[in-house]
Formats: sequence, structure tokens, C-alpha cells
Amino acid sequence: MTTTRSSPLSDIRVLDLSRILAGPWCTQNLADLGADVIKVEKPGSGDDTRGWGPPYLKDDAGQDTSEAAYYLSTNRNKRSIEVDIATAEGADLIRELARKSDVLVENYKVGGLKKYGLDYDALKAINPALIYCSVTGFGHDGPYRERPGYDFMIQGMAGLMSITGERDDLPGGGPQKAGVAVTDIVTGMYASVAILGALAERHRSGLGQHLDIALLDCHVAMLANQNSNFFNSGVAPKRAGNAHQNVVPYQVFAASDGHLIVAVGNDSQFRAFCAIIGAVELGTDARYATNKQRVINRVALIERLTAIMASGKRDAWLQKLEAVGVPCGPINDIEQVFDNPQVQARGLRQEMTHPLAGRASVTASPLRFSDTPVQYRRAPPMLGEHTEEVLREVLGMDAASVATFAGSV
Repeated sequence: MTTTRSSPLSDIRVLDLSRILAGPWCTQNLADLGADVIKVEKPGSGDDTRGWGPPYLKDDAGQDTSEAAYYLSTNRNKRSIEVDIATAEGADLIRELARKSDVLVENYKVGGLKKYGLDYDALKAINPALIYCSVTGFGHDGPYRERPGYDFMIQGMAGLMSITGERDDLPGGGPQKAGVAVTDIVTGMYASVAILGALAERHRSGLGQHLDIALLDCHVAMLANQNSNFFNSGVAPKRAGNAHQNVVPYQVFAASDGHLIVAVGNDSQFRAFCAIIGAVELGTDARYATNKQRVINRVALIERLTAIMASGKRDAWLQKLEAVGVPCGPINDIEQVFDNPQVQARGLRQEMTHPLAGRASVTASPLRFSDTPVQYRRAPPMLGEHTEEVLREVLGMDAASVATFAGSV
């Protein structure tokens, strides 16, 4: 579409000292919104996820490039520079970039940047308007503040694995992690929101601030209604497999030729569900007429519904349920996801020009703006691809100075 309006964050510069997933996920959100995100990477190796493969991006000949698929998932629309912050020259350059930046994002261990003079207090002194976002495992206070934090361990520690997986009394029961690093992803999202809030506040005060975003905090917050279930019952929720703790029927059912999800959200949907599966009497049965009664009498009801659903074919059930407005769906693998006509209509796979492979596929941002849409400006950058460009444009270094610095990394 054509618009004369700038991207929401087109006037914002972000200095990205983060790596792996939570921090880069945050900065990719900001980059998608138009921010100039400068990704600072260790010379020679860069972000750890560059080596987290296979799979790797393939070139036109079908050969692996140096770019791991994991890295590609979270670094588009950024510029990469190689800087060794452990050297005096490198730390000085970061300070100069911080002086000219609006936001800094880092995920070093607590206090890890202080020895380089790159902690919040040091940078605040040279740029009081800087919004400095620290992403750590456990936050900057409390007894665990110096511990390292990783997604998998936080999924267990923060409670998710206690409510994820089949029931302990059934085959296959036991704790199960999520299939994607949800702790890192949700932390990146919370960090993005915090930065946007701090930018809005800065419009009033003219001042930046320190944002202390912890994986543990974000993951505990993400448990939402499960926390509330505990607060209001005094009983810690347990694993329920593919069923819902508070809504029935809201789970996977096995048809004769596959599985489908039925997600009945209210009593009228339940009555429609019962009618279409040929069990209209269940919809008016006092034991099942309201969600409260269905939760109380879950075992008996699900036993009846399981037998009925097993008698029909998956796609036939889906067609019938969709026709009467009962929420339902198949269980797709990721190839099937991107073959789905709705996914294709929404453009959730984007192709970007890449210097090594010609093009690279990325997942589109889900953020949709009517007049300032997300633009896919840059493929995930090669290591140090923009070092000289950034030194010239942002710091105003001349060709000789740029050459001297580039030769030292």
C-alpha cells in the first residue's frame, strides 16, 4: 500500500547488545516497527544462534550457507556491526553509539557490563534520555539475581511444565516442555511493550529509565488463569493433557481417521455441538447444561463424547461443526500450516533478498497497521555486514578512521 506516514518507530535508534532469543525477539519487534536496530556482535563468531544448526539457509545450488535457520528467525530488519566490547576501543565506540541512541537492549548477566563501563548508570550519565532494557533470568534483585537463566529451566521452575503434558495417571503422563522457547518469546514481547511504554513516558519527561525484565517474572505472569485458579482455590493446577482446566468440552478428540480439536466456549455452542453429533439430549441434561456442571461432571461427559466422536471421520466432523458455528480445527504440522489458505491470505511467509542465498524466508510480523504497515527492509544481516556503514552514518567517522577500526576487529 502507499502511505505518506512514516513507520511508528522510524525516528528511534536501538542499540542491540543482546543475543540468542529473548532480547533479539524484542529488538526484531522494534525493527519491524521501523526502528534502526544496530545489532552489536562479537567479532568472528557473532550471535551464538548463527551456529545453532542444521538446518542452515541454502544457496541457489542447495548448499548450506553460514546462516543458521534459528538465527534467521529473529534478526530481520537489523544492521550488524562487529565490536569487541572487551577492548577499550570497542567499549568507547559503544558509548558513542549509546550517546546517539534512544534505546539499548542487553541480556548480559547482572552486572556483566559494568566492568566495561557500559552499565545503565554509566550510560545514563552521558545520555539521560536513554531507555536501557536489561533482560536477565531472574532480575536485578532477589536471591537468584546472579544465576544464569535459560528458557527450558524457567519452563520448569515457573510452573509451566507442571500443567503441560498428559495426566500423570495416563500413559505418557509426566512433565513436558512446550515445543518452542515460550519463555524467551514472551519475555521478548514483554520487553517490547515495556520499551514502548518508556518511549511514551519520555515524550512527557524527556528522560529515559532502566527496564528490568526477567524471564522468571514474565513466565509466571504468562500463566494467567492458572495462577488465578490457584489463588482462588488454594490448589495448584495439575496437568490435564489436551483438555482445559476450566472449560468442557475444550480438548482433542480422536475421530476414526485422525484427531481434531473441539473448543466449546459457551452453553449455546455446547447445545449446537450436541445436536450436530446426534446427541441432542446431552445439551439439555442438567448434569451438562452449564459449563460449571460440565466441569464437575467432566469424566462422564467426556466418556460419552469420546465414543461418539470416534465413530466419524475427522474432516466430516470439522465440516459439520463449522457449519453450526462450533469452534473446531485440525492439528496441523508446520508444513500444513503454511499450506493453509488463511495463512497464505495473511502473508505469514515472507521472502527477503539475501546476499548469500538470493532470498530467505521469514515469518511475517503479526502486527498489522492500516496506514503504517510493517516493512521487510533487510534480511537478517550477515555478521558485521553494516559495520562500516554504521560508523560512517551514525558516528560520522571518516574513511581512514573506519578502515582503522575495521582492521582492529
